[in-house]
Amino acid sequence: MSSPIPDDIDATLALLSAGDYIADRSLATTLFLALRMGRPLFLEGEAGVGKTEIGKVLSETLARPLVRLQCYEGLDVASAVYEWNYSRQMIEIRLAEAAGGVDRDSLGQDVFRQEFLIKRPLLQALEGEPGAAPVLLIDELDRADEPFEAYLLEVLSDFQITIPEIGTVKATEPPIVIITSNRTREIHDALKRRCLYYWVDYPDADRELAILRAKVPGCDERLSREVVGFIQRLRQRDLFKLPGIAETLDWASALTQLDRLVLDPETIDNTLGALLKYQDDIQKIQGSEAAQVLDEVKRDIAAVGA
Repeated sequence: MSSPIPDDIDATLALLSAGDYIADRSLATTLFLALRMGRPLFLEGEAGVGKTEIGKVLSETLARPLVRLQCYEGLDVASAVYEWNYSRQMIEIRLAEAAGGVDRDSLGQDVFRQEFLIKRPLLQALEGEPGAAPVLLIDELDRADEPFEAYLLEVLSDFQITIPEIGTVKATEPPIVIITSNRTREIHDALKRRCLYYWVDYPDADRELAILRAKVPGCDERLSREVVGFIQRLRQRDLFKLPGIAETLDWASALTQLDRLVLDPETIDNTLGALLKYQDDIQKIQGSEAAQVLDEVKRDIAAVGA
């Protein structure tokens, strides 16, 4: 049985925290409003800052099914919404013709029934389950083409889909809709107007440390502080792709697997592939630059402890 929608912002923060998602109050406020108003939530931000995770956490903490539509270039209605099972329709037609005495007009209508309909994520999310409308996660919408983005307008405004052969399928209980974008292209204003909007930014040091403690509990406290301090300083560098929270967790997990309790220049150079994903960025940081950043981090930690 699904859990009720939170009653206030504090309850929304607690809901996210129950799923080990450490959010700031502004995000919790926007999410609370989206849940209470029944509006889709459009999350934009750099890759790896935790946008997709919000949909997963809501599904877990509200005990609702997660329906995920991963967007990509060339995504169309047949892959995202529905398509007809043409092979079964052909078999039905052949069997009817073999039996004889079948009216062609009625046969043409008979093969467009629910049993021949293959339901894709959007249609699955609208139909849902009684008493437990799913969480619909439309992930990385910016990777899809603009015609598909336009198709979503009916879905997001009226929570319905029109199937020409059957009619309109409307959600009895609208799903909770989370849309994410890495902003590789601009999403049209018509879609954004149907949503509440929030920019998910990189966390500050305190929140990132709290996230690391929650997600990688085996990481030594001193190492956790050094990891967060190092990454916070990296984000001030001119890199092609700044590390997100996902990379923070990956790096901390990798260092924990290596039984490291503190950072040292050699370990940083050997594990930068868990943190940076472009060779130009790795070459720019490894060696003397990494050692300099580490010295700055250790001085900061020493100053706080003094």
